[in-house]
Amino acid sequence: MIQKFIALLFVCHLFFSCGEEKRESPAIEQSDEPSPFSKSGPTQYLASSSDLKDRDYVAPWSVTQKILQGGKQQGVELLTLDNGKLKIVIIPTRGMGILEVTSGDLRLGWDSPVKEVVHPSLIHLDSQSGLGWQDGYNEWMARCGLEFAGHPGTDQYINKTGNKVERDLSLHGRIQNTPATDYKILVDPSPPHRIRVQGTVYETSFNGPNFKLVTEISTIPGSDHFQISDQITNQGSSHQEYQLIYKGSYGSSILEEGAIVFAPASKISPMNNRSAKSIQKWQTYRQPIEGFMEELYLLTPVADENSSTMALLANRLHDLATSVRWSVNELPCLTIWKNTASSEDGYVTGIEPGTSYPFNRLVERKYGRVPRLAPSETRTFTLSFGIHRGRTEVDKLIAEATNLQSQANLQIIQEPPSYK
Repeated sequence: MIQKFIALLFVCHLFFSCGEEKRESPAIEQSDEPSPFSKSGPTQYLASSSDLKDRDYVAPWSVTQKILQGGKQQGVELLTLDNGKLKIVIIPTRGMGILEVTSGDLRLGWDSPVKEVVHPSLIHLDSQSGLGWQDGYNEWMARCGLEFAGHPGTDQYINKTGNKVERDLSLHGRIQNTPATDYKILVDPSPPHRIRVQGTVYETSFNGPNFKLVTEISTIPGSDHFQISDQITNQGSSHQEYQLIYKGSYGSSILEEGAIVFAPASKISPMNNRSAKSIQKWQTYRQPIEGFMEELYLLTPVADENSSTMALLANRLHDLATSVRWSVNELPCLTIWKNTASSEDGYVTGIEPGTSYPFNRLVERKYGRVPRLAPSETRTFTLSFGIHRGRTEVDKLIAEATNLQSQANLQIIQEPPSYK
């Protein structure tokens, strides 16, 4: 049984089991169409600002838990971090991924054909010629990795016994379909009282990788920003290759015909021949199109003097946007995935910073984009996200992205990279 606990940094550690209920949950309005998440156990309060009445918070906050019931989502645990302005829904059962982030009528997330939050025990990664990962894909933020992160196919490498071997890799790795071993909630004692949900996920195998992922999803009460901070440690006794791609998937309410993505870059190339045909329009989005085939674009981000870069997705009117910032020293690659298919098939775009691009590991290794961790070595990755409303605020961010782009001439490569 997974042990969960709350840690209030300045006083004590409070422990709760899955079966304990702190107080009655607030009433939930029911829509005409039932939600796949409506069939669940009671909502349990794990921590809230009302527990610490002697402290002055900008906005009331809470962290709640519920266990989904029925169908393929039986037993899936959801945590909702509500900072009074944002609601961040975390899935400990699915690698501490984030199902969605909402702020009023704005949502970071998308309408996947996969409606349930599928339990990893029902995902067979090697099915469908290695595409089984897609059977559970409906999160806003999914990590791809850690041993491998790209497209399925055969890899050739030297194993731990020094022999050259072949291995079939499945799509996007295993970490997203690995339940967290534990999690804890921490609240900073000093203003602005950042709220942190930390989880630990292990990706280990006999004669294989021995990774420990410690992730922290955090925000400040009343803020429209939040952060993901990850630490990956090689717990093995030998060097280990790793890959990590943050697959952020955006649909309505920002993605629409006329939406635009700003991603300052020095170079962009198509991932395949189909994408090459539309590379001049890589920034703009069309309406949902039945039968649309995905396009992928590979960018080399431009960074400022602090090695920081950004990407911004804005709606048609430029009065609603979302941003992500990260260090190119940690994540030097950016993939833009455009899948403007029909709403029924999944109208979505991906903004995906990573240590590599989503080619099979064999291809990425050829281009020197598969880093290694020494024994006991830890690497840290931090991404900061924001939600932005109003033309003035969005235009300010667009100006920032445009200014960063002015530091480099964008080289548009018409042909996709060689796979051989």
